[in-house]
Amino acid sequence: MSVIFDKIKHLFPGYFALVMATGALSIATYLLDYDKWSNYLFYLNTLFIITLAIVVTIRFLFFFSYVKEDLTSHLRGPGFFTIVAGINVYATELLFFVNKTNLALILWLISIILWTAIMYTFFTAITIQEDKPSLAEGINGAWLIAAVATQSISVVGTLLVSSIRDEQWAEFIFFVSLSMYLLGCMLYLSIITLIFYRFTFLHLKYSSYTPPYWINMGAVAITTLAGSLIILNSQQSLLIQQFIPFVKGFTLFFWVTGTWWIPLLVILMYWRYIIHKFPLNYDQQMWGMVFPVAMYTIATFKLSKALEIPFLANISTFFIYPAFLIWLLGIILMVIHLVRDILLKDK
Repeated sequence: MSVIFDKIKHLFPGYFALVMATGALSIATYLLDYDKWSNYLFYLNTLFIITLAIVVTIRFLFFFSYVKEDLTSHLRGPGFFTIVAGINVYATELLFFVNKTNLALILWLISIILWTAIMYTFFTAITIQEDKPSLAEGINGAWLIAAVATQSISVVGTLLVSSIRDEQWAEFIFFVSLSMYLLGCMLYLSIITLIFYRFTFLHLKYSSYTPPYWINMGAVAITTLAGSLIILNSQQSLLIQQFIPFVKGFTLFFWVTGTWWIPLLVILMYWRYIIHKFPLNYDQQMWGMVFPVAMYTIATFKLSKALEIPFLANISTFFIYPAFLIWLLGIILMVIHLVRDILLKDK
C-alpha cells in the first residue's frame, strides 16, 4: 500500500493525457466506421478516467503540498490542463457512443470550473515568481495544453447546443464555445511564438526534444476541430452565423499550420531516436504525442465536412493507422514499465 501511495504522491500531473489520447483515438475510429475498435477504446477509456480521477482526488486531499508545488512549476504546471482536456474528450465520447447528454453537460461544467482554477492559479504563480527559469529551461510543448484545454471546452459546448431545448440557454452556450475557440487561438499564437523561438535560436539538445512537442501540432488540430464544429452547427444560431466567414478562414489557417508541423516533428524524431540513438523507453509524456496524431485525424475529417472538401477525408483514413500504432506502442511500454516497477519494488 505504501508503494501505491508513494506513486500517487509523485504522480505526473499530465497523466490525463492518457485519457485524451485513448479518447481521441476512439472518436477517430468511430468516425471512420471502425465500430468494434471504437467501442473497445471507449470502455477502456472509461476505466482510465475513473482510475485517474480517483488517484488525482487522493493526491489533492492527502498530498496537497505536492500538488501546489507542481501547479506553480513552469515545467510541471501545464500538465494539469490535461485534466480539463481529458474530461472534455471523455464527455465527447459520452455524446457519441451512449448519448449521455446530461452527464456530458455535468462534465463540461466541471471542466470549466477546473479550467478557471488551473488557468489563473498557474499563470498568476509563474508571473509573480521572483526566481524564474530561462526560456530554454522553462518552456516546452506541454504549455500548449492550455490552448488544447480551452478548445476542448469549445468542442463539447458546440456539441451540446443541439440538445438544449431552451433557445436562450443554447445561444449562451454557443457564444461561450465561440469565445473559447477564439481564446484558444490567442493562447496558441502566444505560446507557439516562444516555442518557435526556442527551437530556432536557442540550443536544443536531442534529449530535450520530448513527446509533448507534438502538441505544437495537436493544439492546432483541436483548434481545427473546434472551428469545424462551429461551422457545421452554425445554422442553430443567428448570432454565430455572423462570424462564420471569419471562422472558416481562421480554421483552415490552423489546419494548414498543423499540417506544416508534421514533417518537421517527424524529422526531429528521426534526429532524436535514429541519429542519436536515444532509447525508446516508456515516458509518461508520450501520450502527448499520441493525442495530436489522433486529433489530427478527427479534425481533418470534420474539416472536410465543414468546408465541403471531400478529398481531405482521405488524409484521415491514412492517419488513423499511425495514430493506432503509436497508441498501441504506448500501452505496451506502459504495461512493461508498470510490471517492472512492481517487481523491483517487491525485491
